[in-house]
Amino acid sequence: MNLRLGTALLGMVVAAGACSDGSSSFASASLESDDQKASYGIGLNVGAQIADSRDRLDRQAFMRGVEDALQGDEPAIPREEIQPALQAFAAEIQAAAAEARELASAENSEAGTAFLAENAQREEVTVTDTGLQYEVLREGEGPSPTPGDQVEVHYRGSLIDGTEFDASYGGDPAVFGVGAVIPGFAEALQLMSVGSHYRVWIPSELGYGPQGSGPVIGPNAVLVFEIELLDILDQG
Repeated sequence: MNLRLGTALLGMVVAAGACSDGSSSFASASLESDDQKASYGIGLNVGAQIADSRDRLDRQAFMRGVEDALQGDEPAIPREEIQPALQAFAAEIQAAAAEARELASAENSEAGTAFLAENAQREEVTVTDTGLQYEVLREGEGPSPTPGDQVEVHYRGSLIDGTEFDASYGGDPAVFGVGAVIPGFAEALQLMSVGSHYRVWIPSELGYGPQGSGPVIGPNAVLVFEIELLDILDQG
């Protein structure tokens, strides 16, 4: 069996388990040995890959297929019926995901436009020519970085509803190139001097745009960052 195909299929059916009976039948599984920990890790990875299909998968049917494969038994369904069913299943899942993404894109765009329009009216907020909005919480007295510089910063990123998606606080400061981050973040850094602390609002076109990023940052999402510019490490 092709390993990647087998793993993907396994993951798809495993995900079905959570929705077909909602049971915690695997919650008592031991996770002590290295093999058990590795097996659990494989399950986590596969489950994450096929999470979008969890509402359509049937756990019992999946487990029957896994058991038949492990035992080397003949499939309970003719193979010529399985492939069309898999293709139809995948197409329906993809269509549903695309529809949900289009809806999220429209909702985020509308909410973001309204939020930025209202936020721009606040006296303490400055709007740049690109549409970036920022508020100076503390103004530093050091130099300002350029696109070729490496900077050391503390930051916290969230959505306009307050959902946090990333932060350096609680750990070491982040170090990266000004030119290596999304355009809105890079623009904000170049407005700041070392020692500054800004709050910035990044329109989606200066962030991750219609594609979004990861499971939290949806399409056309406005991003909110608090940024402290601690140092310029390497001036380009």
